[in-house]
Amino acid sequence: MKPLLSLTRRASLPLLAALVLAGCGSLDNAGKPATGDIHVMTSGGFTAAYNDLRPDFERSSGRTVKTAYGASMGNADDSIPSRLARNEPADVVILARPALDALVAQGKVVAGSQVDLVRSSIGFAVRKGAPRPDIGTVDALKRTLLAAPSIAYSASASGTYYETELLKKLGIEDQVKPKSKRILSERVGTVVARGDAALGLQQVSELLPIAGVDYIGPLPAEVQRVTVFSAGIATASKQPEAARQLIRYLNSPAAAPTIAKTGLEPLTAR
Repeated sequence: MKPLLSLTRRASLPLLAALVLAGCGSLDNAGKPATGDIHVMTSGGFTAAYNDLRPDFERSSGRTVKTAYGASMGNADDSIPSRLARNEPADVVILARPALDALVAQGKVVAGSQVDLVRSSIGFAVRKGAPRPDIGTVDALKRTLLAAPSIAYSASASGTYYETELLKKLGIEDQVKPKSKRILSERVGTVVARGDAALGLQQVSELLPIAGVDYIGPLPAEVQRVTVFSAGIATASKQPEAARQLIRYLNSPAAAPTIAKTGLEPLTAR
């Protein structure tokens, strides 16, 4: 278990314990050195947390984790469903639970391997330094959307909710949808930061890391849509045991503080 002893000084004892319990040592079940890269596909909602957690897992497990990023749904070339349809290598997939369950139904993810990791809320951002509109109530949100010259929204879970349900609930679909732009293969915050949209809507965890934007806040509770992001093991995985170890680590109590800092609510295993 030598790699466990090489954790950096910033790694906490709870993290070390979680990695041990998750079976993340450098030996496989046969007592031989662990070999082979772990391939992960993750959607944007969990990306910030995943990127912060991955290095500790790599150090402790002695494995290299290779990552592909994409939307939970949709037909964009880099979406997770499109990547799996092209048979890109995957051991672990992390995406919105409904999309993960759809992949199970398609035979792309092992049935019963799904583990819920986090709850994710939707929020808004504007370009850094721009006036911060009021979205604190449903009526204020309606006024803000009607007044905004342009609105960017994602091609994944939050955007699907926006274009198919939220605007209808607010009764402003005809006025607002024509000035709304669905963003493919790019973060909504990036579009807002460079001035291509006045207002951006996406998962809070996807807005917070973007330089050049000011996060305004979440949707009002009455119209909020919380998405659960979950992990599963790809049926084509060449490293299923390593995949399980990584998922256990991401779902461990030691990972929860890092996850919470990215604007997500951890659903930690108990």
